[in-house]
Amino acid sequence: MNIEADSNDITEHPHDDNGRHTDKVYSCGHCEKCFNTYRYLSEHMNVHSSKYKCTECGKCFSCNRHLTVHRRSHSGEKPFECKVCTKRFTQSAHLVAHSRIHSGEKPYKCQLCDKTCSHSGHLNTHMRVHTGDKPYKCSLCDKRFSRSGHLQSHKRHVHSNRRPYDCRWCGKLFKTSRHLKQHVYTHTVAKPYSCRHCSECFTFNVQLKRHLLKSHNEGTWFTCHICEKKFTQSSSLKDHIRHHEGVKPYVCNECLKCFYSARELKSHKLRHSDVKHFCCGKCGKFYKYKQYVVIHFNRCFGVVPFSDIFSGN
Repeated sequence: MNIEADSNDITEHPHDDNGRHTDKVYSCGHCEKCFNTYRYLSEHMNVHSSKYKCTECGKCFSCNRHLTVHRRSHSGEKPFECKVCTKRFTQSAHLVAHSRIHSGEKPYKCQLCDKTCSHSGHLNTHMRVHTGDKPYKCSLCDKRFSRSGHLQSHKRHVHSNRRPYDCRWCGKLFKTSRHLKQHVYTHTVAKPYSCRHCSECFTFNVQLKRHLLKSHNEGTWFTCHICEKKFTQSSSLKDHIRHHEGVKPYVCNECLKCFYSARELKSHKLRHSDVKHFCCGKCGKFYKYKQYVVIHFNRCFGVVPFSDIFSGN
């Protein structure tokens, strides 16, 4: 579909002989969305003409084919099925991308480090490792991230008190399903992660990785370039380096006290609250601080299921 666009609605930027952008892109004057080519921008401009509009949610599309695909999100129709695992998809392109999970195909290759990816989007995200680009900015603290998922995780952990995941054993609430899964192990005392070199078993995978490094020298140490102290996790090294630099980016919204890490801030916030989050899986007794329930847990079970999980050493 072609439309007549006013020159004020389109911003044109330099491009090469093949029509690709060189420095900037073509941007829409209505919504500021940007495109690599003028053709893509022209197709996008049809969205603002509202010719193809979803009657369910009001969303507009540049062509009828896109509207047809979108309607499947309302009807639940998924006509494309994977022959390997029978998972179904609304679009054939999604099925093609999914099939690479089974084939192991990674057709997208980084020209700087030879890393290969199964999706073009994954390659675009990887390129930010080389460029240092962090396009996702937190509206609350101005911290920037290279991935939208990292931004959303940051908002949940630092700025939000919403805890939608609850433990069926004790009712404790968590911000993420991963944290809930880790907590459930404290009730079951399960140790599903076993060392292939010895008989040691662990409750969490991070404990196994730490054991492999310390006991069997398997894996990669993260070393501080200032004092050469070693860590088993990159996040622990980042927290440590802030102590050398004197940077305290985590601020308590109650008393404005600053901290080097999110873990330190989280522990500090307990002082401002009367809520007791930590529960003994055997007797149901609650504690305000994790170290207290660890001591109590020892008395009930004779084991320590999660002390030193995030210590970094």
